[in-house]
Amino acid sequence: MSSTCGEVLATMLENYGIDTVFGIPGTHTIELYRGLPQTNLTHITPRHEQGAGFMADGYARVTGRPAACFTVSGPGAFNIATAMGQALQDSIPMLVISADNCTYQRGLGEGRLHETRNLQAAMAECSVWSHTVLRAEDLPRILARAFGIFASARPGPVHLTLPIDVITALAVDISTAPWPLPGRPGPDSVSIKKAVELLNSAKRPVVALGGGSVGAAEELLTLARLLDAPVTLTHNAKGLLPLGHPLLVQSSPSFAPVRELYSQADVILAIGTEFSETDYDFFFDGQFSLGGKLIRIDIDSTQLMRNVRPDIAIQADSRLTLLQLLESITGQKRDGAGRTAKVNQAVKSLDNEDYQAFLDCFQRALPGVIVMGDSTQPAYFAASQYHPPRPRLFASAATGYGTLGYALPAAFGAKLAMPDSPVIALIGDGGLQFTINELSSGVEAGLGVAIVVWNNQRYEMIAQNFEDAGMAPIACDIHTPDFIGIANAYGCSAKRVTSIGELELELQQSQGRSVPTLIEVREEDFLSSTTSK
Repeated sequence: MSSTCGEVLATMLENYGIDTVFGIPGTHTIELYRGLPQTNLTHITPRHEQGAGFMADGYARVTGRPAACFTVSGPGAFNIATAMGQALQDSIPMLVISADNCTYQRGLGEGRLHETRNLQAAMAECSVWSHTVLRAEDLPRILARAFGIFASARPGPVHLTLPIDVITALAVDISTAPWPLPGRPGPDSVSIKKAVELLNSAKRPVVALGGGSVGAAEELLTLARLLDAPVTLTHNAKGLLPLGHPLLVQSSPSFAPVRELYSQADVILAIGTEFSETDYDFFFDGQFSLGGKLIRIDIDSTQLMRNVRPDIAIQADSRLTLLQLLESITGQKRDGAGRTAKVNQAVKSLDNEDYQAFLDCFQRALPGVIVMGDSTQPAYFAASQYHPPRPRLFASAATGYGTLGYALPAAFGAKLAMPDSPVIALIGDGGLQFTINELSSGVEAGLGVAIVVWNNQRYEMIAQNFEDAGMAPIACDIHTPDFIGIANAYGCSAKRVTSIGELELELQQSQGRSVPTLIEVREEDFLSSTTSK
């Protein structure tokens, strides 16, 4: 019997290296599932499409590879749009495939199930590319374009719409073999020469690393040593330099002592960073500035022209560019370690010792742990002060798009991708209530993730914003349910802890379980003051 377009799609996804699909089967997507049993694809069923997107995000954060998501049109696609927005802003790859009404029914406004006037246009706002497949025979080249983006361009979500009559169309003579994919672009020789001259003559260089540089960890260590330059990391670049490295600036450029490095630098080398507000101006005071010449390296040409003006702009893959730079960079002593130590000492006085002790417990209890953070007080602190031992072990929605509810499903996605690694979801009592239903998904999939819930019974950051604006907080003190009871009802293990010692023990014990462990932490038990600052 001839296969349908929906059936061969599953085979094609597997041939391109996809191994996990997140989705909630619906009336319109049934035929997308027909081919799954003939593949080795793992299907995970979340309890909400937003959870599917966050799981795919978590999967890609720790692997650098995309997972796929299946949704229906209308509510299914729009539910996943928030997760796609987070992934788009943080350059995280995922492939979202939405079914739609038949080609001859679309856009008529006749009240059909899940009807959307123009799904492709709507999803274009949260993807790097959105396209509607109108013929089954077009599927090979359209998938090739999607995976070409993942392979060689700035990563992000790709969205494909497949009308039902295209999904069910016979796939006659359609090859399921993947197309050859392009490699990542290298730098031009003229720009490399100019950058080398500037870097070799620099007296006070600074290196700014973002998420676009995570594939070049080894080269970056060599570069930092040769330049003898302080290195700052955005939250997506954490782990590129290990804690204790003499050139690692142990805080965010949003803090004044770190900003002084930039204002006093004569050359700044920025690699894979967009100089975004939430990484460089988290307190929204508009006082971040660059004092010297700026060399920007980014795979996206449009990114090179955003936020700050470069003196040298290099559109290329970060690792390929560094390999060429390292051929000509001369090692010099510039007192980089001394400048770094001075900044780190100044920043240390700004630390919250309670939060630091709380976060230090994670790696002590579970060495090499993957931490997925949400918009919650300790995660805000972690986005600046937490330092994993290597890249791809930390992600947070506390910066960038800033969605709530991210950490729980993202941690599940990370655990599915890295089943032998310990994983922690760090989430607040407010954020958890956005996606608490995904506890059921974690139990169903047998995911031994530790869920650390920071419970202060309010939206603390928003309350602080009110106070900063001279107002008494409004609608910030929220009802908090019995998280322990809810977790137990879902089939999770659950416990409230009241000390660092108890937290460390419970984190260790969570790894012996085949279900999620919810660990409730009450703020008043862990802060020396009941007011978070």
